[in-house]
Amino acid sequence: MKIAVFCGSSDGEPGQGYPSIAFQLGEQLAANGHELVYGGAHVGLMGAVADGALSKGGRVTGVLPHKLADRELAHPELTELRLVEDMHERKALMSDLADAFIAMPGGVGTYEELFEVWCWAQLGIHHKPCALYNVHGFYDKLVEFLDHATEQQFVRPQYRDMLIVSDSATEIIDSFTTYQPPAEKWRDSSEQTANVDINQDKEGRI
Repeated sequence: MKIAVFCGSSDGEPGQGYPSIAFQLGEQLAANGHELVYGGAHVGLMGAVADGALSKGGRVTGVLPHKLADRELAHPELTELRLVEDMHERKALMSDLADAFIAMPGGVGTYEELFEVWCWAQLGIHHKPCALYNVHGFYDKLVEFLDHATEQQFVRPQYRDMLIVSDSATEIIDSFTTYQPPAEKWRDSSEQTANVDINQDKEGRI
């Protein structure tokens, strides 16, 4: 399985040991025969997760915009580095390459990547699992907000449940193998439209 990991380009708060946990995730992916797809940089948690996978002989594909590579951010030891024109192309290619997605702690770019692939899953654009790796409770408040949005009926429960949340990398990876996507978001409305068309008379009236 090709697993995309979204994570920060910084190390985070020094006392929390985020880089070590990212390194361990990379090791675990490679040890279990999974390929890592990530943002291609050598810095922060991004570099750590790549180093972890590479240390176990894993295959690592990085996807990086030319402008960031020109700033010498590209990891020099990847199995494959795919250079793209911009961030939009980067996210689209990572989505195409990956079979599943994990978001580790990170900044705004990490949140954007996670929400985009999760939204695409809701819309049926893909049927791949998405997970929050909730290291040290980093995403507790986000999960609380998502539950609130669900209670307020802005997020359907079946779509909230699509997002796997765990502080265990093993649990997340295992859950990918049994993941079953819900019905596509717009299926009900399309079926209703089809029923309306069938029931229309020759003059176009219901």
